Amino acid sequence: MADLLLRSVTLPDGSRADVRIADGRIAALEHAAPAAPAAPVRSGETAAPGEPAEVHDLDGYLLLPAPAEPHAHLDKALTADLVPNPQGDLAGAIEQWMARYPERTVAEITGRARRAALAGVANGATAIRTHVDINDGIGLQAVEALLAVKEELAPLLDLQLVGLVGRPVTGPEGRPNRDLLLAGLDAGVDVVGGCPHLDADPQAATDFCLEVAAERGLPLDLHMDEHLRPAALDLEYLARRVLALGVTGVTGVTASHCCSLGVQDVPTQRRVAEAVAAAGISVVTLPQTNLYLQARDERRSPARGLTAVASLLEAGANVAGGADNLQDPFNTVGRADPLETASLLVMAAHLGAEQAYRAVSGAVRHALGLAPVAVEVGAPAELLAVRAGTVREAIAFAPADRVVTHRGRVVASTTTTTTFPRSWA
Repeated sequence: MADLLLRSVTLPDGSRADVRIADGRIAALEHAAPAAPAAPVRSGETAAPGEPAEVHDLDGYLLLPAPAEPHAHLDKALTADLVPNPQGDLAGAIEQWMARYPERTVAEITGRARRAALAGVANGATAIRTHVDINDGIGLQAVEALLAVKEELAPLLDLQLVGLVGRPVTGPEGRPNRDLLLAGLDAGVDVVGGCPHLDADPQAATDFCLEVAAERGLPLDLHMDEHLRPAALDLEYLARRVLALGVTGVTGVTASHCCSLGVQDVPTQRRVAEAVAAAGISVVTLPQTNLYLQARDERRSPARGLTAVASLLEAGANVAGGADNLQDPFNTVGRADPLETASLLVMAAHLGAEQAYRAVSGAVRHALGLAPVAVEVGAPAELLAVRAGTVREAIAFAPADRVVTHRGRVVASTTTTTTFPRSWA
């Protein structure tokens, strides 16, 4: 018997079906003509004989593979009103954030991170990868907080923690940060991370992170080239190193931001994109934060701040889309909604709606090393039902009405009501 029934929902191909879910997977897609709606049976209540334990009538909803968030900063989330960034750019955000480290506490970080993660789940993200500051200014406070959130919210989502080692990493002065990164990994951080472009020696910083990931057998997720300087292109160095070394033991390499690739000439973009694809590196483009932070000093039509999405896709690279910062000094807006990211990819990266949705769903799961998801029998029941008729409509309206399943259970359900006066004449 199924554990969960999603009744009369629209599938991605436009057909309607009853979707039965059992043991965390899609057990059946029944395309029979829809029956009259039955009263939903809430989890924990007694169901009719032969009926699933939980039933949701989803007439008017579109069922999609659940999206995921490849690049968050939950330790910074929801601090825009606490930590202003008058300068508005990346340097200003970093300066203001680091100056406020003494005000941070484990309890305060935990509360904000929990709230931000739950907002993501409510919007459909059943997996989130978050970067967590590790440096000699904050120590392992943020790691402690996010490990607690990961444990607490484990029934609701898969949460991966990236140890974002601070600068400097290289040289004698980088020793405290290097040691703290290793301590964070010992404590339970899942992924090796860093920002080589902020170090005095970006290539040596890249090599250090690669070596640690290989030694620990962990994934690597680096902030790369978060700037618009054409002369600096550390992404190409990363790709060449991965190809040359094979980085035995690294279970997946991701490069986030990669903004400077977007300001290269097309032949350079293609050369780098081909190396990235050959190395199996996933690229995460972050339209919201990069549109916010980049080219602040340019009064003419500025560069958009995004990576070279079209050239990367043409080369066959895996390109995922993420939200990055959420209402903090690095980005003062955001809703923790993958559909918002998809909308920005349609507008700023000129992706089609289907491409944009794959960028925030299947491409993310690939980057995170998670099993692929599809609306088909046998697939993991990581699903989003949203009140819309098509993917394009879902991205355009981003309706709040959503039902989210993780490991075969409904983990979030949102319903809204809109009323108008009886007469407005």
